[in-house]
Formats: sequence, structure tokens, C-alpha cells
Amino acid sequence: MLQVPFIRENKDLVINRLAKRNINASDMINQVITLDEERRSIQAKLDNTLAESNALSKEIGVLYKTGKAEEANLLKEKTSYLKESSKQLNEDLSTKASELNELLYKIPNVPNELVPAGNTDEDNEEVFKEGDVPVLHDDALPHWELAKKYDIIDFELGNKITGAGFPVYKGKGARLQRALIAYFLDKNTAAGYTEYQLPHLVNEASGFGTGQLPDKEGQMYHVTGDNLYLIPTAEVPGTNIFRDTLLNESDLPIGITGYTPCFRREAGSYGAHVRGLNRLHQFDKVEIIRVEHPSRSYEALNEMVNHIKIILNELKLPYRILRLCGGDLTFASSLTYDFEVFSTAQNRWLEVSSVSNFETFQANRLKLRFKNTIGKNELAHTLNGSALALPRVLAGILENYQTKDGIVVPKVLQSYTGFSIID
Repeated sequence: MLQVPFIRENKDLVINRLAKRNINASDMINQVITLDEERRSIQAKLDNTLAESNALSKEIGVLYKTGKAEEANLLKEKTSYLKESSKQLNEDLSTKASELNELLYKIPNVPNELVPAGNTDEDNEEVFKEGDVPVLHDDALPHWELAKKYDIIDFELGNKITGAGFPVYKGKGARLQRALIAYFLDKNTAAGYTEYQLPHLVNEASGFGTGQLPDKEGQMYHVTGDNLYLIPTAEVPGTNIFRDTLLNESDLPIGITGYTPCFRREAGSYGAHVRGLNRLHQFDKVEIIRVEHPSRSYEALNEMVNHIKIILNELKLPYRILRLCGGDLTFASSLTYDFEVFSTAQNRWLEVSSVSNFETFQANRLKLRFKNTIGKNELAHTLNGSALALPRVLAGILENYQTKDGIVVPKVLQSYTGFSIID
């Protein structure tokens, strides 16, 4: 959530940057400033009323002590009126603050100056590319056909048990999936991230804290009986560890990692581009999350990007990095880099990771602060990234490592799988 003082002091910047998201925010921003002025006015009246009431109470006490009961009783009538006025002003203040917060919850984060303007993923900027695309044999197959041929992922069985988008991993497919999870976690903990096992359901406050609510309410599975949500990513429970927390500056930086299944309704997703593992309703992902001092959060973002580069280089998968345009940014992000692996059999790029800096946007919602060196409370910066999302990484491995004799397991994973080929 944007901070009101920041909006007031940088009105034109906020409007211009939000235009990168293809949002005409002038009316919303002006309304925020108007509501804040009305809130301030009510607060000033309330403060004056309470001050006057307190002063009269003291005066009444003096009058009673000096035997001037009649004058004291007259003033008591006035204090009764002031108490009623302050009660009404408190109610008005609460209403105005709620209206202001409701509006602020609807305004997305301000894009960083590096974010290119644009409407769709076609406007994203490629900033890095690594790896050679392998030349496959003539009978090469897409991963969903390979999964069937080697009996390692059963999409039809998942459809029978639950529905489309809930695959069943079998045999060497399940072991390869488990190997990837363990490998990702090991790489992350070796890089200094503390491993957490996190809940797979969160409450409404957690969804609001990281910006999934109210923006992505329709994309989340809602357990209505308990008003809980299945997590769309470990970012939600992981970042909410720090909700309503006051840290010391010496606590920073904080880095955590965790593996969770992720659940996304992905309503309206149909067609060839979502076949197989390309888009699922349930999938596995290993996440990295950082809480940083504002002065070094962009340095931390670069460190996260470089960390994921190392993982993909070790897997020897061809990949590229995109800087997302304003129209493709998530609601809470200020700057995002997407990693895409090239799927040779499908002849297309598949997103495997998003690495984002949210600056103070999530921290303001979460009330995540730290006490700086001069003793003042300051909002921290939060960041997160997929390291990595498994379905499309697995799809890339199956397709790019296929041979006529079977699917070779990347060397870095063989000590985890216990086998070197799926045949």
C-alpha cells in the first residue's frame, strides 16, 4: 500500500509512473489527497475539542475547591457537550480513515523508473540471455507426450481424481520432482537463506498483507467455511511471518526459503499454450524471500537475480531474463525480472521465475518496520523470487534433455535422483 505522505509529496510522479501500468490514476490520487485533508481536518477538530475539554475539567476542579460550585456546574454542562462532540468526531474520523484505506488498497505499487511502459508481455525488455538451444532428433516430442511415453506424469489420472491442472507424478517423474525441490532448497540455504516449512492456507489478513487481496481474489481457492485461502505462492505465508513486526536495523537483511505446493484457479486459461505442465492449478515451487534495508534493496534484487542465474547455469538450460513492462507487473511489484527457459520441443519460452522488489508497498500493509540507528521506526523493503517454480523447469528438462534412448537427467541432479536417465 502506498504511503499517503509519499503520495502528497510526489503526486505528479505517482500519476506518471502509474501511467506505465496503463492506469489513469489522476482521480484516485486526487481523491486520496482530498480524503486525507478531510481526515486531518477532523483530527484537528477532535484534538482541539479534547484539549478544551481537558482544560475545562481542570478549571472545574479549581472552582469546586474554591467554593464556586455554581460556576463549576455551568462549565460541566459545556464539558458534556464537548464529550458528545468528541464522540461524534471520533466516529467521523474512523469512517474517513476507513474510506481512505479502502481507496489505498485499490491502488497498485508505483513502478520503478527502470520499468518500461507497455501493455502486454510483448512489451517486456530482454536484458540477458544464456545457453545454447540443443538440436533435438527428428522424433522429438513435447513434454506431455514424453510424460506419457515414459509413464512419469499422468495428466488423465489427475483429471479423474480432481480435475484438469492437477497432474499425478509417478516413478522416476516423482523422484525427479523431489530431486529438483531438494536441489533448489540446498542451493538457497547454501546462499544464506533460512529454510522454513510454511502453512498451505492463510487467513484474509495475510492475503491483504502481501497484496493478493483484494487484487487476485478470483484467482485464489477460498475455503469459505473457515474463511481461509489456499496459497498461490509461498510468498504469502513467508512474508507474513513479519506482519506487525518491529525489527532492529541490526536484524537486516533477513532471507528465508521454503518449498510449498501452490494453488491457482487460473480461470479462463485454455488452449495449446496451457497443455501439460505449462499451466497448472496445483504446482510445486521453492521461494526465496528477503526483508531488506531500503538503502540496499536493489542491490539485493540483483543478488537474487544472480543466484537464480547460477541455478539455471548448473541445470544447463537455455534461458533469458526479461524486465517486465508496466502492464505486466503484478499489483504489488515496483520492479520485476522474469526468467524464461526455452522449450525446444514447443519452440517457445516458458516462465520459470519472477524476482520482484516491492519496496515499502507490502511492508506498509504488513506494518513491517525496523528501528533505525537514530531510534526512528522505518518501513523495511520486501523482495521475493521463485527459485524455482517446478513445472516449467521440469518441462524444459524433459524436452531439452530428450534423446532417442531416453531423457538424460542433468548431472547436477543425478546425486539426488539416484539415476542418470529416464528410459
